[in-house]
Amino acid sequence: MPPLPTYTKQPWIETYSEIIDVRSPSEYAEDHIPGAINLPVLNDAERARVGTVYKQDSPFTARKIGAALVSKNISQHLSQHFETKGKDYQPLIYCWRGGQRSNSMALVLTQIGWRVTLIEGGYKTYRAYVRDRLEKIPEKFTYRVLCGLTGSGKTHILRKMRLSGFQVLNLEALANHRGSLLGEEWDNQPSPQPSQKYFESLLLQQLQSFNPAETIWLESESNKIGQVYLPLSLWDKMKQASCVEIQVPLSTRVSYLLQEYPHLTTHPDFLKVKLEKLKSRYSKEKLREWDRLIDTQQWELFVEDMLNCHYDPTYYKSMQWNFKKVEKILKISDLSDATVENLLNLVLKDF
Repeated sequence: MPPLPTYTKQPWIETYSEIIDVRSPSEYAEDHIPGAINLPVLNDAERARVGTVYKQDSPFTARKIGAALVSKNISQHLSQHFETKGKDYQPLIYCWRGGQRSNSMALVLTQIGWRVTLIEGGYKTYRAYVRDRLEKIPEKFTYRVLCGLTGSGKTHILRKMRLSGFQVLNLEALANHRGSLLGEEWDNQPSPQPSQKYFESLLLQQLQSFNPAETIWLESESNKIGQVYLPLSLWDKMKQASCVEIQVPLSTRVSYLLQEYPHLTTHPDFLKVKLEKLKSRYSKEKLREWDRLIDTQQWELFVEDMLNCHYDPTYYKSMQWNFKKVEKILKISDLSDATVENLLNLVLKDF
């Protein structure tokens, strides 16, 4: 007799061959367990159709239509995704509430003979776990914040620190945003950020991988990175942390930013649209001046003026309010690999 599916409210404590999210693609895109694959038993259009029939016609008719669609989709997954799975395959499956969608796939897979586990309560159980852990887990760690004016190479230095064995939390990488007006990531076109919920899933996954006995290094971010917010528990710990400030010459900062943000010089119209968001803070004359520097491709002058007029004052204000415990200031002449390596070897390891 084939085994019955098993249920768990703590899927994070076990290891599975695969984690399968059977919700629709849009539900999966908003948030999912990191590492889960999406094998929807109803796509977005099918789910909407069944829901409409359920409300406007009858639940019985909706269930008949839904069963036909679910059977068709599971059949397709069986002939494609599951075809190569061996006898020892043990998947974890979940849907929104742990109801019909996940049970439908689990029933078929257990009839084949695989050991299937379902999340009791579905995605909602997982989401409650994420919220709970993000309230508590930041308290377990000691943090040190790397500060410095825009263009000081903080992300570059943290990247080198991670490669040298430091424990680094790269919030900008998780948020897919560099944390400023012009910080949108770019890969031939603007690259979207994760949803707030998926950002929190990724953040929890990262924090759980860290050793509480070692310091976590991170950048002096705002509590909002692009369109996503840091959990209050982490933000509070960051503001209490000791800071190390990097100071770099203005000319070096300008060169570094032009190197790091090439898409802004190759897509000037996109840059101008971004600058429009500053019209409530700066005069029309200043915005026209920036537009003129863009049109004439005077990039060094443009970046320098943006730093002097906008970014540096914003940074000083943020430091005054949020990161007051600067325990060391480190002045470096450039951001070359040799200079940064020397910085790590001679100074930062003292911490």
